[in-house]
Amino acid sequence: MAALEAVKFVKDNDIIGLGTGSTAYYAIMEIGNLVAKGLKVQCVPTSVHTENLAKSLNIPLLELQDVNAIDVTIDGADEFTTGLQLIKGGGGALFREKIVASLTKMEIIIADGAKKVELLGKFKVPVEVVPLALTYAIQQIEALGGTAELRKKSGEVFVTDNRNYILDADFGLIQDPALLAEQLNQIEGVLAHGLFIGLTSMIIVGHGENTTVYHRN
Repeated sequence: MAALEAVKFVKDNDIIGLGTGSTAYYAIMEIGNLVAKGLKVQCVPTSVHTENLAKSLNIPLLELQDVNAIDVTIDGADEFTTGLQLIKGGGGALFREKIVASLTKMEIIIADGAKKVELLGKFKVPVEVVPLALTYAIQQIEALGGTAELRKKSGEVFVTDNRNYILDADFGLIQDPALLAEQLNQIEGVLAHGLFIGLTSMIIVGHGENTTVYHRN
């Protein structure tokens, strides 16, 4: 329901950012359905997985480096507050998701109510790290009071679409996400982190057949 509500903001001739993850999937499927019915849009995927899904639906795509601005992006989140602060990156696409969000005029996050929290931090903060800087980044995260675990999948080190690693950093409940975001930005070798602050226009939350919308103040 949240995905269908978000897609209502898509208009003919828009450039659309396509998020990554289980929730964004429903929005992409609906956009594919509308394209088949004649909607004219061009879309920017945030991951190889999303790109492949969009291609299978014959959704016209643009390369991220060829885009100056994006009209609407529809994406998910791992955690959110009603103040529109997010943790993203559970699917490993946080770097491209953040670039797309930064280019977007209207960033719409869709989620279910279980993702809503008072304070971010129950979900670990994904940190994408250049492999060469792995040990240094772990040390710096620990210096900030966190612990960092190298993400693995099926027993193998998880590698992002950008050929980097992800550290899942646990800081406990985060009292000042904006400050922590800035501190993580200062670590050499960190490509991106999953704290999305000041990038979201609205969050649409699905509750069965109903939705609740949280807007930027």
